[in-house]
Formats: sequence, C-alpha cells, structure tokens
Amino acid sequence: MACSPVSGFVRLVSDAKPPLVGGQAVMEGVMMRHGSAYALAVRHPDGTIVAERRPWFSLTRSPLLSKPFVRGFPILIETLVNGIKALNRSAQQGAEGTGDEIQGWQLVLTLFLALALAIGLFVVTPHLMSIGMNWLKLGGGVEGLSFHLWDGLFKFLIFIGYIFCISFVPDIRRVFQYHGAEHKVIRAFEADGEITAGEAARHSRLHPRCGTTFLLFVLSISIILHAVLVPLLFVFWTPEGAVVKHAATILFKLLLMIPISALAYELIRYAAGLGDTWIGTVLRAPGMLLQMLTTYEPDQEQIEVAVVALAEALGEEAPERLRAPIYQPMQSDAAKS
Repeated sequence: MACSPVSGFVRLVSDAKPPLVGGQAVMEGVMMRHGSAYALAVRHPDGTIVAERRPWFSLTRSPLLSKPFVRGFPILIETLVNGIKALNRSAQQGAEGTGDEIQGWQLVLTLFLALALAIGLFVVTPHLMSIGMNWLKLGGGVEGLSFHLWDGLFKFLIFIGYIFCISFVPDIRRVFQYHGAEHKVIRAFEADGEITAGEAARHSRLHPRCGTTFLLFVLSISIILHAVLVPLLFVFWTPEGAVVKHAATILFKLLLMIPISALAYELIRYAAGLGDTWIGTVLRAPGMLLQMLTTYEPDQEQIEVAVVALAEALGEEAPERLRAPIYQPMQSDAAKS
C-alpha cells in the first residue's frame, strides 16, 4: 500500500484458486487485473474515459516463488510494482496525456522511497515510541512482552490515524471513492447479474477480499511474532549497548516481514475459503470495518470508469451481461511523438 496510501490493493484470494479479477483505485480511475494482464481506465478532465490493457509484472511465475507460505512476499512486491506503474500512468492520463511515463530507475527509486516511508512510519516510529514508554516507566525493555504490546498498539494507532488524516486530502478522497467503485463493480461481476454502472451502484462498497484486510492481517501477525520471537532472539544472543540492541531488533523485525507477509497471505486465503460461515465472518469483520475508512460511496461517473476497467481487463472473455459505456483507447507515448 505504499504506492498509494491505501489503494484497493490487488485481490489476493478466491475460494478455491487465484482470483479471476482483482483491482486497485488510482488517480481518477481504476486498475483491474485479470490473469497475466491488467487494464487501466481513467476519466480525462473533459469527461472522456480512456483505457488500455498491459502485461502484469509477476514474480510468481517461478514454481518456487508460487508455493504456499512462500508466495506472499513476492506477491506483495509485484503488487507494489504494478500499482506504482498504474498510479503513474493514471496521473499522466488524468492530465490528458501530458508528462512522461515512469522509467525503470524511477520505478525502483519510487518503490524504495515508498518502502522506506512505510518502514519509518510503521516499524521505526512505533519502536521509538515504545522506548519512550520504557523511559516513562510504563513499559519494560525490548526483551519483555510489554514493550511489544506498546509497539503493536502504536502501530495500529499510527495506521488508523494515517488513513484518517489523508482522507481529508481531496485527491485521496477521490481515490477512496474510486476504491468503492472498484468494489461495487467486482461485486456485481461476482453476483452473476447485469454489470452496468446502475446495477453496480446497488452493491456494497465493502469487499471481503480487499487488500485493506491483508494489511490488517499483516499488522496483527507482526504483533504476535514480534512479541514471541524478539525476546526469544535475545535468549540466544544479547548484543552489548542499547543502541546496538535496538538497531538489531529493528533489523530483525524487517527480516520478519517476509514470513509475516507469507502467513498473512495464506490466512486471508483461508478466511475467504470459509465463505459465509461464522468463523469466516468473524475473521473478515475487522477488515470490513476498516474499509469504512478506505472506501467512500462513488458517484455514477466513477462507477462507469470501473466498469470500463473490468471490460478492458476481461477482453474477449467479457460476458454479455457486461455493458460498458463508450470509451477510447489510451494514447501511448509513441503515438504522441
């Protein structure tokens, strides 16, 4: 989610196999993924909807990286990469095709800065705040449970506060509306009824397989693993000096992101596979509640853009029940020159 503060994130799961369609909100548009390609639909300032279909950058075509309890972290990285590309492209098209498309080194730099911001905000800052609680005699040292309980509480408060604060930015609020439009159209697609902007508007803006739920699983699992594994680490190795000890703890937490994302991915697959059972409902409930902050009710024009994105993503596989509004091909850089 680093590429967009809390964009829709690609749908990671389905009941029995990888999802047929996933999505993400972008600037004045929606990105939808289907198989090995994704479609981007954007509304220009003049009201015209433009769309294009592009290949999906993937790390999980490798048999090793696609295995259960391994694939979570590669999928997270490829989602960030494709999300950054889509966001940049949508910003470019939102300005009616002005500006250059992101280059390879710019993509790497953007990804690095996004990850650095996420690490600083959700790993380093809560850790420093927990040190502060220790100084105030309200918590223990990094070797104890209370330190990591404070750390987890601060993570959640920062996460919720961050989402709440950015929702007041007009451009981000519109992204949240497109996030809701994306969910509504996917729900209409999954309902096997007509897929039009009018019909999709009847559906909920919340979706059980939203990436917001994935992030919530990541936070929850990280709190549990940090509370158990960090004290265990110091049983076998205790560095000398407070600075070295806290630096080693932060580095260890960063390394744990790989198994944490893997576990979160498998857990969200499991929760989705439970369907409408009470256990599945309970597991998904916190994520659905959090989506009240990351989605807003879209207007008809925003839902139309999401329908176009779905139509373009499905291509020849689009069902007859899908009726997209008129749109135009997105102008390429080559065509402009």
